[in-house]
Amino acid sequence: MGVVNIQAAMRAAEEAGLDLVKIAPQAKPPVCKLLDYGKYRFEQQKKEKEAKKNQKVVEVKETRLSLNIDTNDFNTKVTQAAKFLAAGHKVKASIRFRGREMAHSALGADVLKRFAAALPQASMDKPPVLEGRTMSILLTPKPNKD
Repeated sequence: MGVVNIQAAMRAAEEAGLDLVKIAPQAKPPVCKLLDYGKYRFEQQKKEKEAKKNQKVVEVKETRLSLNIDTNDFNTKVTQAAKFLAAGHKVKASIRFRGREMAHSALGADVLKRFAAALPQASMDKPPVLEGRTMSILLTPKPNKD
C-alpha cells in the first residue's frame, strides 16, 4: 500500500476484518501488515514446536578418575567414555584431589591429558582446569567426515 497514515491503515484493516500488526516498529516509518493475528500466533507456535522437536539435546556424561589410577581401571574408563562419545554425548573427565594430592596437581593434569590422548574420536575443548580440589577437562566428539 505504500506509506499510509495510521487512521487510513486502521480503517483498511477494519474493512478487511484483519488486524494491523507492526512488523518493524523501529523503522522510519514503522512497517505494518494487515493479517489475522490469532492465525499468525498459531503458525508461530507451530513452527517453534516443530523446531523444538528436531532439536538434539547433548548430554554431558562425567567420568571420575583418580590421581594414582592403575592401567586396567584407566582402560575401563577410556572404554566407557568412548561409548558415551559414540552416542554423541560430551564427556567430562575429572580428578578429585584428596589431602596432600593437591601438591601434585601437575600429575593430575598428565593423567587427564593421557585420558584425552587415549580417545582419538574426541577433541579436548580446553586444557585441564583446576577448580577448588577438582581438575577437569571436557571432551566433545569429533564430527564425522562422511
